[in-house]
Parts: sequence; structure tokens; C-alpha cells
Amino acid sequence: MIIYGGVRGAIGFLRIEVLQHRTLSYDSIRRDFTNKLIFGLEFIIAADLLATIIAPSMEDVLLLGSIVAIRTALSYFLSKETLEYPMSDEYNSSMIKRIKNEQ
Repeated sequence: MIIYGGVRGAIGFLRIEVLQHRTLSYDSIRRDFTNKLIFGLEFIIAADLLATIIAPSMEDVLLLGSIVAIRTALSYFLSKETLEYPMSDEYNSSMIKRIKNEQ
């Protein structure tokens, strides 16, 4: 998921810079990448939890606890930063259209 978000962000950046696409904005690309990054971190945490459940040792449990704490803090601050992005009107309208199409 993290790699997918990075590839989408790079393609979006190239569309803006090379193709001079005016329908995209850096804020929408950044928001999309941040959301993919957070989602990917949640998958990594779940994988670490499953690995520790299968073969637990005290060292593994302590390591997992510290990793989960760091990743949770990172996810929290990334989510907080995402909410602080100024949202343009065109981004809002495109998100509303996408939500309506999914329903």
C-alpha cells in the first residue's frame, strides 16, 4: 500500500509538472499519499501483531510494543497533518462526486 501510494504520488506529480495538468493539485496528491501511508502502516502493525502471536518471546513482545507505539504516534501525527491541509474547492467537488458514484 505504501509503494502504491508512492507510485500514485509520483505519477500525479509528473502529470502536474510535465503534462501541465491543472485539474490536479499538490494538496490532493499529498493528502492521497498520506492516506495510503497511514493505511500501509496499519497493515504493518497488524502483520507484526500476528507474527508475535505465533511465536512470542519476551524480547519480541517488548520490541513489538515499541514498534507499535512509534507507528501509532506516526499515524496520529500524519492524520492530524492531513486534516490541517487546506482543501481547495475543486478537490471538495471531486471527492463529493467520487463518494456519490460509489453509492
